[in-house]
Amino acid sequence: MSEPKAPSAGASLRAMWLYSLLRFGVFFAIWGLLWLVRVPGLLAAVIAVLLSIPLSFVLLNKQRQRLADNLEQRVEARKARSEQLNDKLSGGDQQS
Repeated sequence: MSEPKAPSAGASLRAMWLYSLLRFGVFFAIWGLLWLVRVPGLLAAVIAVLLSIPLSFVLLNKQRQRLADNLEQRVEARKARSEQLNDKLSGGDQQS
C-alpha cells in the first residue's frame, strides 16, 4: 500500500497566502474605486466587503480550488500514515 504524497508545508502556506492576498486585493480594489467616487469610508468598506465576497468566489476560483486540493491531499496523506501506523500496531499486537 503506497502512501499518498502530501504537498510540502511550504506549498500549502504559499497557496494559502496567495489566495488570502488576492482576496484582500479584490477588497482593496473595490474599496479604492468606491473611495474615488467619494463614498464615505465605513460605508465604502461595508460595500467592498459585500461585493468582494461573491467576486472572490468567482474570480479566484482557480486559486481557491488549488488551496482546497492542497489541503485535501495533506489530509489524505495524513489518513494513510495513520492507517499504516494502526496496521503496524495491530499487527504487532497479534504476533505477541
